[in-house]
Amino acid sequence: MTAGYNPTVRRRRLGVELRRLRELAGLTGEEAAEQMSWSGSKVSRIERGQVATNSDDVRDLLELYEVDDPGWRQTLILLARESRRRGWWHVFGDVIPERFEVYLGLEPEASTLRFYQTQIVPGLMQTAEYTRALLEAHPSVVDTEEIDRKAGLRTRRQALLDLDSPPAISTVLDESVLWRPVGTPRVMADQIRHLAEMSRKPHITLRVLPFETGAHSGLNGSFDILEFAESDIYAPRLIHLENLTSSLFIEKEKEVKFYTEAFEHLQGAALDPGQTRDLLAHVERRMRERQDG
Repeated sequence: MTAGYNPTVRRRRLGVELRRLRELAGLTGEEAAEQMSWSGSKVSRIERGQVATNSDDVRDLLELYEVDDPGWRQTLILLARESRRRGWWHVFGDVIPERFEVYLGLEPEASTLRFYQTQIVPGLMQTAEYTRALLEAHPSVVDTEEIDRKAGLRTRRQALLDLDSPPAISTVLDESVLWRPVGTPRVMADQIRHLAEMSRKPHITLRVLPFETGAHSGLNGSFDILEFAESDIYAPRLIHLENLTSSLFIEKEKEVKFYTEAFEHLQGAALDPGQTRDLLAHVERRMRERQDG
C-alpha cells in the first residue's frame, strides 16, 4: 500500500502542511482558531490529522495564512477532498470504534512495527479462533454477527503480512501471554504454534520476556511503536496506547524516545528468538497435554 491511496495519510500530510503554513504566518493555533471563529481544538485536530476537513475550510485557512500560489492552493484543496474518501475499513464501520480508525490507516503505512504486549497476542499475530475467544469474552460484544464482523476485520488487517514488502515487525511478549488460557487448550496450542511459525518469517522477530526477569521497564502496560520512512508526512515515530474506551497517539519527541528506550530494554531482557521458539514448543506441548487430558 502506498501513501497516496490512504485517506488517513492524506489527512496527516495535509495537517503537516497547514501547520507549517500557520507557523510561517506567525500565528499560534489558538490565534488561528479565534480568527476562524472555531473551537480551540479544531485547528489542532486538523493539523494532527485526527479529522478530515473540507475544501472550504482549507480555502479559508489559506486565505488567513496569505498563501497566494495557485498551484499550491489547488494541491492542498485537492488533498482535503481526497482525505474525506473512505478507507478499506469503512465496510467494517459498524464494528470499529471511531478512535481506532486512525490506527487502521497508519498501520499499513509503517515501515517498522514494534509491539510490546503484557496480556494478549497482538492482533496481527492472532489465529482466527484465538480472536473469536477474545471477542466472546469482551463485555461490549453482544451477538454472533458482531463477533463475525470483528473477526473479519482482524483477518483483513493481517493481509498486511502477505504484501511483497511487508513492514518489519518486532514483538516482545510477556510470558504471561503464553500461559493465559484464551479459549480451549487446543485454541491456545494452535495459537502458540502459529507464533512459532510466524517467528521464522524473515521480517518478523519475536521474543518472550520470561517471568524470571523480575521488575522491568514494561510493567506499566502494553504499547506499540509505529515508525515511518516518510518523515516529511509523519512524525518519524508514533507511540500507540489503547485501553477499553480510548486510543492515544504520542508524538512528542521526548516521550517517544522514552518508549523507544523502554522497548530496547525489554528486547535486551527477553529471550533471544531461538530461546523463544524453544519456550513456545514447551508451552505448546503443555497445552496439547491439557487438550488430551
